[in-house]
Formats: sequence, structure tokens, C-alpha cells
Amino acid sequence: MNRSHFSLLLVIAVCTCATHAAEPDKDSYVPLFDGKTLDGWEKVGNEASVWEVKDGAICGSGPASMLVCTKGPYKNFRYRAEIKINDGGNSGMYFRTTRKPGFSDGYEAQIDSTHRDPIRTGSLYGLCHIYKRLVEPDTWFTYELQVRDDVWRGKPVTRIKLTVNQAELYEYLDFAQGWKDGYFAFQQHDPGSKVEIRKVEMMELEETPKK
Repeated sequence: MNRSHFSLLLVIAVCTCATHAAEPDKDSYVPLFDGKTLDGWEKVGNEASVWEVKDGAICGSGPASMLVCTKGPYKNFRYRAEIKINDGGNSGMYFRTTRKPGFSDGYEAQIDSTHRDPIRTGSLYGLCHIYKRLVEPDTWFTYELQVRDDVWRGKPVTRIKLTVNQAELYEYLDFAQGWKDGYFAFQQHDPGSKVEIRKVEMMELEETPKK
């Protein structure tokens, strides 16, 4: 190989690497909470309920209500947040819910370490329940979901995978497909509950090709 050919190949290689590096990361998460304000979120429910930002976290307290992300609706996605619930507290991480939800609208990933309701964190409320305490109260943990419509053995299904602190718990197959798409929300369950939420992020997933 002569010097001119070598130089040409070197230039091509450098350009190819530079072009690849400049491409956007298709697997990056999009933040839904800016860490400072409730921009992009709206309270739905009891006006006396309190949602505020303290020390970089969304804090819910007071009477029952929901805090809804105004962006959406979403269908197939990965969704995660860091969450802390007080001793005796109860909350929920909702997805595919309505724009003005009540407690029974949409799917709910339960947030509960020691509340009188024995259905604990890691449960898909009303569908798949965990009664073992996976997370101690007043302790930050990471909650992750992957939700995608699919076909399983010739039947349409919504696949819901739950992960707590990087430990995958299960994948629930919802053949009823009760909620087709919707919004994200957090629940303020009752006056004795105090929930804190930070690093709320979402990544949309492509539709699964039809088989």
C-alpha cells in the first residue's frame, strides 16, 4: 500500500468515527422532573393536598390526590424514579393512567413498606401482589418499569416488567390489556403518608412488529 492510499483510508476512518460519535444516543432517558419546580406536573384531587419541591425532590403530603405529568400520552416505554416513603406511608407510581385520574385509573406500581395495607412495594396493584417488605421505610430506592404491547402465543398482551433497586422481580403479562396508553402520575394516599420522588425519567420504546 502506498502512502497516498494509506492517508486516504486514515481520513475515511477518522470521519466515520466522528460521524458515529455525533449521533444522538437513542437509548437515553428523558427527564420528566427538572429537580427544581413542578413544571410539567399538575395536582388532581383534594385542594388541601400538598405537592412541593424540597431539596431536589417532589414531596407529597396531606389528603388524597394525584400528581400527573402533563406530557403524554405514552404507550411503550421504560420509566424509572428514585422514591422514598415514610414509615406507615402509602403511595403509588401510576402509568397509562388518565389525564385526570382517580386511584383506580391506570396501572399502579405500589409504594408501601409498612402501611396497614399489606400489599408492598414491587406489587402491580390488583394484578400481582408482593407481601414481603423489599424496601425499608424512609429509604431511597429505585423503581423501574418496562411496558410494551406484544403478541404472546398468538394473543395480544401488555408486558409489564418491574424492577426494584436493579433487581428484576417479574414480568406480568396482562392479556386483558386494561389500559392501552396514558399518562404518568404519583399518588398521595392519605394524610399519614409522605412520599418523596426524584430523578423521574422515561424512554419511549418502538412498537413491537406484528407477527
